[in-house]
This record gives sequence, structure tokens and C-alpha cells, in this order.
Amino acid sequence: MGKLDNKVAIVTGGSRGLGEATVRLFAREGAKVLLTDVLDVEGEALAAALGANVRFMHHDVSKEAEWQSVVAAAESAFGLVSVLVNNAGIAQSGPMETLSESEYSRVIAINQTGVFLGMKSVLASMRRTGGGSIINVSSIYGLRGSPQTIAYTASKFAVAGMTKAAAMELAPDRIRVNSIHPGFFATPMALGNQAVVDTVLPLVPAGRLGDPDEIAQMALLLASDDMKYATGAEFVVDGGFTTY
Repeated sequence: MGKLDNKVAIVTGGSRGLGEATVRLFAREGAKVLLTDVLDVEGEALAAALGANVRFMHHDVSKEAEWQSVVAAAESAFGLVSVLVNNAGIAQSGPMETLSESEYSRVIAINQTGVFLGMKSVLASMRRTGGGSIINVSSIYGLRGSPQTIAYTASKFAVAGMTKAAAMELAPDRIRVNSIHPGFFATPMALGNQAVVDTVLPLVPAGRLGDPDEIAQMALLLASDDMKYATGAEFVVDGGFTTY
């Protein structure tokens, strides 16, 4: 038996990186998964490789109408939704004085508003199935500041706070809401900037970048029935980076 047998999950930003690792592990553990992303080629290929219990749907998480379509598609294909992983996100770095309002707003729309819309959109489905688990992927920069990342940091702090507010509100519905705070992982986003990797790696006590499957394992634990009493919590997976 798998840890997620009989569960239906939506994983946003599921085409690559941390999302892809989560989709693969959830599928291995018995979940039926609707993965969503704006990366259509990668998403379609992943769904095709994983079989009938995984499907792909193009999805802009900042659009409420698209969220409604995603939830409807998950219910039509697999049944009521019991797990949501709000993983989709973008990074924006550079001096605050050169950051435009539109660039700032785009980060907030995807990283913060997308999480709100996701939680809101799955509530009816989770209530009908008797509860569920919402997992919001924040960041270590949802716990501490970092220069030249004001939009990203703002959005990830917001995710941490929204998680706690939602956990309190939804506890009577048996819906758990937790946040995962990854450090630096070997994903396309991180590996695309070697200068950042070279700067950060000496500051990680574990001495390495994280493997995306290590975030997937945390998501699996939170999605499973093994963590029924955990809600409103921050789960940090960063190789010790935030111990400084």
C-alpha cells in the first residue's frame, strides 16, 4: 500500500524542479495527481511518462477562473480533491530602486495571490471529502530577509502568514495547512545561476545543495495521514542554512 492511496492531489508548478519530484513521489505512493504549470511541453511529457493516474493541465495560478477549471478537471478525472501543493512560484532579484511596479506585482500575483486562490478554490472539494491537506511552498526567505529580493521575500513571508491564518480558520473542517521552507536545491532555477550557488554553498552547514526529492518527501509526510495533528506549522528543509 502507498501512503497516498485513494487521495487526489493537485500540484502546481509540477513540470520540473521541486514540483516534478513531488508529482513523481505522490504517484509512486498511490495518489491520483493533476499537475499544473505554464510549462506545457515538460508537463505533458511528465504526465505521459507516469501513466493514467497523472494528468497535466496548463494553469496560470494568478487567475481565479483557471483555478476553478483546474479543480473541476481534477474532480472529473479522479474525484474529490484531498491534497493541494501550492508549489508554483517565480524569483525576482535585483536592487529595489530598479524594480518596476509591474515586476513587483507579477511576483506577488504568482507567489502570493496564487496561493490564496489555490486554498480558496479547493475548499468545497475538501469539505465534501471530509478534510484534506494544503501544503504551501514558501522559502527560507519567508523566515528571514535577503538583499535584492524584496518582492520574492515579501511574497514568501506572506505565504507563511497566510498558512497560519488558514490553518486556524480551516481546522474545524479537518483541513490541515502547513508551509515548507526550502533552502537551496539542485533545481533549474538554482543551477541556472552558478554565481549564486558559489556564494551560498559555503554557508550551508550540510555542504551541498538539496535534492528535490528531499522536499518531495516532506510534502509526502504532510499529505499523508501520518501527520494528522500538524497544522499551521513551518517545516524548514535547508541543510542548516537558517541556523546562522
